[in-house]
Amino acid sequence: MENFTPISALIGGVLIGLSAVIMLAGNGRIAGISGILGGVLNTRGSERLWRVLFLGGLLLATLGYQFFAPESLIIEVQSTPVMTVVAGLLVGFGTRLGSGCTSGHGICGIARFSKRSFAATATFMLFGFATVYIVRHVLGGGL
Repeated sequence: MENFTPISALIGGVLIGLSAVIMLAGNGRIAGISGILGGVLNTRGSERLWRVLFLGGLLLATLGYQFFAPESLIIEVQSTPVMTVVAGLLVGFGTRLGSGCTSGHGICGIARFSKRSFAATATFMLFGFATVYIVRHVLGGGL
């Protein structure tokens, strides 16, 4: 962590939590991105529309942020294209296996005291830690 700033982290956390509460209170839905994205492909009408608008809002927010602070969105990818694709497929597999993603379980589920979400989030974190350790320290980070 090179540039940890507790105030911006706190503000970001509050905004994420507030958006999850608004989604649940206003729409009765969990703000789990994998479920929202999956629903775009499997639903019709107004059920599909709110999902498209939600995902569009995520993209527009990123573009808006890039307009105001372009230097903060410079990303250096440190893996090969093959490893990036493999990682993406594994994340997708884990999302299906765990019946949800980190946003659905880790933010919304834990806030609702869901036992399943506590277990899923602990599993995400454990395997994330293990993966980083293996890639960086056992395999030498050269992937």
